[in-house]
Amino acid sequence: MSHFDTVIIGGGIVGATAACALGEAGVRVALVEARAPLALEEQQPDPRVFAITRASERIFRSLGVWDAIHRSGAYAFSDMEVWDAGGKGVTHFDCAELGEPCLGHIIEPRFIQDALWQRLQSLTTVSLFCPARFQSIDMLDDRVEVGLDDSQQLCADLLIAADGSRSPVRNTLGIKTQGHHYQQSSLVALVKTSQPHRNTAWQRFLPGGPLAFLPMGDDWSSIVWTMPTENTERMLTADKQQFHEELTAAFEHRLGAVIESGEREAWPLQRLHAEHYVIPRAALIGDAAHAIHPLAGQGVNLGLLDAAALAEVIVAARARGKDPGSLAVLRRYERWRRGDNLLMMMAMDGINQVFSNAQAPLQRLRNLGLSLVNRSGLARRQFMQHAMGLVGDLPKRAAAREEVPSSD
Repeated sequence: MSHFDTVIIGGGIVGATAACALGEAGVRVALVEARAPLALEEQQPDPRVFAITRASERIFRSLGVWDAIHRSGAYAFSDMEVWDAGGKGVTHFDCAELGEPCLGHIIEPRFIQDALWQRLQSLTTVSLFCPARFQSIDMLDDRVEVGLDDSQQLCADLLIAADGSRSPVRNTLGIKTQGHHYQQSSLVALVKTSQPHRNTAWQRFLPGGPLAFLPMGDDWSSIVWTMPTENTERMLTADKQQFHEELTAAFEHRLGAVIESGEREAWPLQRLHAEHYVIPRAALIGDAAHAIHPLAGQGVNLGLLDAAALAEVIVAARARGKDPGSLAVLRRYERWRRGDNLLMMMAMDGINQVFSNAQAPLQRLRNLGLSLVNRSGLARRQFMQHAMGLVGDLPKRAAAREEVPSSD
């Protein structure tokens, strides 16, 4: 049996971030990932992108991976414009109001994953088990034992589940979830428009759900079109001309006509929240703990904050001679992150419900709200600060403006 301080199951962006943060602090990590990552040159452009906040950028800078991500393709956006299809209300956000260089970056997941994986391979404290899946988990009083599908046995003080919203680890541990389906799906694609996007993220609220254009290189954009699930199949199978025409009309010709597009993908949306983030010897992070409506692009950013916060709690406990797998230690992480994540989930649900409602009084009220926010510098700045991750009880890696020195 191989002994480690922590076993992380799930080597996606959130799990890999946690492994890097712990490994840099001298924690012996076993990272178990089912799929071996392909080299960047072997991967196709991904229609799904992440809107990475400034807080997440700071986490990546602290881990020494931001430069590699930026070189691969990180597209900064300086402005954001939001308006409602049911009226004339509009709000415009500009990073210059906060003295920041940008509001965030639009990045393909493969670029983040590759940079993190390269960093992991340079850490002597991290052992990669890939491709590998867990076959058994035995929770004992003083340790957790994990059996892999190749008969290897791992033993550690703590197990971290970072294996997505369906989380086999969470289900094996018997941690229940609460949630519901939104009866909406998000369609994503890369599109090119006849007019430049001006490094602006655009979002129009339609009765069926929001439509976002996220700026990328050469005036391409990644769209996230949320619509009733029953409409998704028609848009997925429409020919290019029909798709371009309907998308252009739905976006009110804001960037001219859609003139080119790539492959389309879609997935149904659901809200999910684990009843507990921790039990003795185990913790959930990222989508294993929560799934959120994508209208503000906060999902992966919340997961990265989970990873940084849990790593900070573990490292601090070890420095004080505490058992990082004890419930007393792990509850610090749960108290830190669960409430903030729940507030964000409730806010996204509220916005989605308000802007997807066609009742005339509500339309007038939300358009008035957009106009009032646009006229109030204080309100605009507060919205931007929250969206960029500049406020709140942040982990040190997310709050620091300078790189956190590593100890490897």
